[in-house]
Amino acid sequence: TPHFFSIIPILPETLNFSSHFPQIIKDWEVIDDLQVEMQGAGDDPQDRTAPGICEGYLLKRRKWPLKGWHKRYFVLEGGILRYSKNQQDVARGRVQGSLDVSLAVISINKKSNRIDLDAGDILYHMKAKSHELFYIWVTKLQAHRLYKKNEAAHRNGDLSATGMADSAGASGVLPSANTAVNTKVSAWLQQSHNPDTCVQGICLIISHLDSLAHFILCLFYLYLVADFLCSFLFLFLRCQPEAVRRSSQGPPSVADSAAEYFDASDDILWGSSSEVSDESGLSDGSTTNSEPEEGHSGYTSISDQSLNPLVCFFTGKDLARVSMPAVLNEPINLLQRLCEELEYSELLDTANNTSDPYQRMVYIAAFAISGYSTATFRNRYKPVNPILGETYECIREDRGFRLISEQVCHHPPISACHADSENFSFWQDQRWKNKFWGKSLEILPTGMVNVTLPRYGDHYEWNKVVTCIHNVFSQQRYLEHYGEVIIKNLKSNICTCKITFVKSRYWGSETNKNEVQGVVLDQSGSAIHRFGGLWHEGIFCDTLPTPKCIWKPNPQPKDYLLYYGFSSFAMELNELPSDLKPLLPPTDTRLRPDQRMLEDGRVDEADIKKDKIEEMQRERRKELAKRGEEHVPRFFKRSKDSSGRDVWLTNGTYWKLRENPGFANLENLTLW
Repeated sequence: TPHFFSIIPILPETLNFSSHFPQIIKDWEVIDDLQVEMQGAGDDPQDRTAPGICEGYLLKRRKWPLKGWHKRYFVLEGGILRYSKNQQDVARGRVQGSLDVSLAVISINKKSNRIDLDAGDILYHMKAKSHELFYIWVTKLQAHRLYKKNEAAHRNGDLSATGMADSAGASGVLPSANTAVNTKVSAWLQQSHNPDTCVQGICLIISHLDSLAHFILCLFYLYLVADFLCSFLFLFLRCQPEAVRRSSQGPPSVADSAAEYFDASDDILWGSSSEVSDESGLSDGSTTNSEPEEGHSGYTSISDQSLNPLVCFFTGKDLARVSMPAVLNEPINLLQRLCEELEYSELLDTANNTSDPYQRMVYIAAFAISGYSTATFRNRYKPVNPILGETYECIREDRGFRLISEQVCHHPPISACHADSENFSFWQDQRWKNKFWGKSLEILPTGMVNVTLPRYGDHYEWNKVVTCIHNVFSQQRYLEHYGEVIIKNLKSNICTCKITFVKSRYWGSETNKNEVQGVVLDQSGSAIHRFGGLWHEGIFCDTLPTPKCIWKPNPQPKDYLLYYGFSSFAMELNELPSDLKPLLPPTDTRLRPDQRMLEDGRVDEADIKKDKIEEMQRERRKELAKRGEEHVPRFFKRSKDSSGRDVWLTNGTYWKLRENPGFANLENLTLW
């Protein structure tokens, strides 16, 4: 679906860690534990007294659906943060959600008094009404997190600390690392009478820290490559010989079941976080296709400590300018992902041949839901980012439509497409905002989808929901969609449709995940049709004249897990018949060399070529900037929709130029 990673290329070398090393990126800051020494296993329990209870009202952002902020009563006690609607509910034990703060990445924004807690499976966005209240809560959260981590260490028994204590002698007192360091620094400052010497030493330290930060980023990339290779090796050993031969022809995609990973920090108090509210509940498990195999030994993922500089750098930041290695990509472009939404275009054909307007809306709703089904098996990789001016065409005579898409804008990234058929017209321009919160990644699409049905003159328009990828640094990552989709007919107000992508709950069963509920309403707001199901399994409507399943996904092809989880339709998007190649413009995605190398399994070559293509794009932008010009899309034009929003619509020239005089006889952009 178009809700996956939308990341605009920029080389990692351009990231200046030294300027950002205070861990503040655009007002966001990841807070560390209080600078207090961790207590040893044999210390006096009185020294580990729980911090005082902190409670009161805070604003909490609605997560189901995303509709602003509401006031909730929070209680922080013993390292556990709970909330309810009011103080009376807390006294009665009516808790809407709870979270173990020792497992959470805590991000703050001092300017807006924001506090974000990301525990991987739970994500809280909170706001204090005053600066004083904000600092109270931040301080308490730090103290409770440190207390909870100490408690976890003592409860599990710190064997290494005990051994060191035995060897320390009769005193049983361990030397403090922090004290030793502070003593050395103090002595150094006292001996250095020349301030210039101190300044030079500090500058040298900063330089080393900068190098260390770059080294950590490189280690992160190496970890991702190692994760991929380990998973591939596991599948290689399990596959039949003929499957192995097929996989050697291209890089494999690995299901989440290939290996079981655990966060090091989560092993101590696994399952101690909970969430049961309708607004904020997040699932703690994977989708049904990603269950770990019984008896398979687990690997250990990167710990929170080793990822801390990277987490600090990216938390709260839009990832639209971060380049990722080619090994993290699937050989499908974002422009092709837009076309993938038409895999179930027969629903639009059915809608155009349905006379009842309420039933037509049901089929339009089913089509809107079907576009999310591709996410079921594809949460391991992201699509390739299009280059500005890149295009993609798709002609499906068997399905009766043809599509053209183009990357029309670079900052912000905008991909536009338009498809025509005898039964419908389909267009959209999609732009995404990606927010990383420490363990989770939110993808927020802002464009609208449009469909017209020529037989009845209908023009349907709807939004897209938020996608959240949890546990992004773990093999246990999983994906969910949540929010509301509102479908309107801009040519008639006879009916509207509301689709709710329900958030899975902490204690919910596997069968309740990925749930979708929908209702078609008439002008008075009365429900005419109700439908529901799971966005990865099918939608059923029991209010039609004949109750039936109105949509279910096509069966996956054989060995789909070895090929990025692609459906048969997705696999066909990259096909390049010999008779088609001369008709395509040189900007077509299928002619992009790094994507083709990736499909052929030449990952290292793809990475090198990808860097060259991105560098060429930057050079073109510099040349345009010198001339005071901007890139002008070739096949789309900027316009305004009925609500005054900026949209990109086809200018109708692609298919005409393709036919006469042909792109081979025209001047074209050189993108690679």
